[in-house]
Amino acid sequence: MRALTRGITTLSALLTAVGMTAGTAAAKGPGASEAEVDASGKRSGSDLVSMIRYTSTASGDGRKGNVTPVGNWTPPACWYEPRSAQEFSKYVENMYDETINTPGQHSYAKTSAGMFRDKYKDGKYKNYNLDQKDEGNWWVAVRDEDRWMEPEAQLCDKPPFWVENGAAPPVENPVTPQVLAELAYNRIQLPNTEVTVAPEATTKVNLPTWAWLDKAKFKEVSVTAALNVGGLNIQATTTAKPVSLKLEPGTPDAETYPTSGECTINEDGSIGEPYAKGKADRTPPCGIRYLRSSGDGTFNLQATVTWEITWTGTGNPNPTQLPNGTFGNDQDVTVQEIQSVNR
Repeated sequence: MRALTRGITTLSALLTAVGMTAGTAAAKGPGASEAEVDASGKRSGSDLVSMIRYTSTASGDGRKGNVTPVGNWTPPACWYEPRSAQEFSKYVENMYDETINTPGQHSYAKTSAGMFRDKYKDGKYKNYNLDQKDEGNWWVAVRDEDRWMEPEAQLCDKPPFWVENGAAPPVENPVTPQVLAELAYNRIQLPNTEVTVAPEATTKVNLPTWAWLDKAKFKEVSVTAALNVGGLNIQATTTAKPVSLKLEPGTPDAETYPTSGECTINEDGSIGEPYAKGKADRTPPCGIRYLRSSGDGTFNLQATVTWEITWTGTGNPNPTQLPNGTFGNDQDVTVQEIQSVNR
């Protein structure tokens, strides 16, 4: 039902644009970043979806997750993309046919779909500007599918508009290489951050616990976003590089190595140093020393990797900084008292 509800929301916006009030509707409008799926699980022919294509590098085996930006910054929830006159006319005609022919469709929806169609076919514009198809493009609002209900996604509320070749779209957030880079940021999949510890699973009070991450697992990860439509051919690659590991023991009764708990990445790409026989008297470069027992339970060790994120792309060959990102997870650690025997 999600796509159906989204169609109602979008059509309501179109009704507002032509001066009407929406009733119940099931037609879809411009506003998805991925192919919408209706209640039957099939893609609708009237969807106007984002034309951005994403490709990514592998981020190792196992579970993965999205990067979380550091601070209050988030990638854009909506933006505007160009469409050729042919693409736009096909969309409007399909949307109109679907709305008119849907059984039980509310009269408000049919009226609004007709008014929207008339505006671009026989009203302010003539036949979708098909006679000017080589002179410009239609620009349409697109929303991130995962954020379409957020207030930020509703800021792109301008109805489709015509822009001549070479002119700047008269909106605040038309798609650009930087916008592509920021959208790619949101699609970076990072490897699970489960550190290797020694002693494994169970450690002792006041015994240094070594922690490390394998260099083969934590490599650079990149996502490329490309858009080639309506005479606009741009791309951007966003790259995440691991730079440090933050350890939080899960209890204030513990010390971290180093004191900050921030373990920097080594030159070979690893973090920390594996424990080996003969290192028992050494201080680990990355680790924890628990000062009390976890009793019958465990401590929740939090391991979070910070990733430095940059982008390059059309017109921007040199890496440009985006906000750092983090990704991590928790793991249970049992801490026992060292038992001594008095003779």
